[in-house]
Amino acid sequence: MSQDFIPVAKVSELAPGTKKMVWLGDTRVMLANVDGEIYAVEDFCPHARAFLSPGWLEGDRIMCPLHGAEFNVKTGKVLSYPAEDDIAVFPVRVEGDEILVAEPEA
Repeated sequence: MSQDFIPVAKVSELAPGTKKMVWLGDTRVMLANVDGEIYAVEDFCPHARAFLSPGWLEGDRIMCPLHGAEFNVKTGKVLSYPAEDDIAVFPVRVEGDEILVAEPEA
């Protein structure tokens, strides 16, 4: 079964070192441009139910603005306390100026 990729933003809207929240159906997704590569992770900190997109992006790390938990936007791995659970990552394709993200599997 192949995944469907949905256009969510333009590369030109996401300069290196920046992030952006987009919707993928009913799912909040945070896009991050790390050194020209686009990554997509769930926009939700599992520790305190806070959104990650208002947090601080430094390199490939996003810090939750509520309690400071950090996650790797490339892998979704939790990097620091108080969070203990990883976040979901979504496959990304870039076609021209279009960023496409795979729909979450049911």
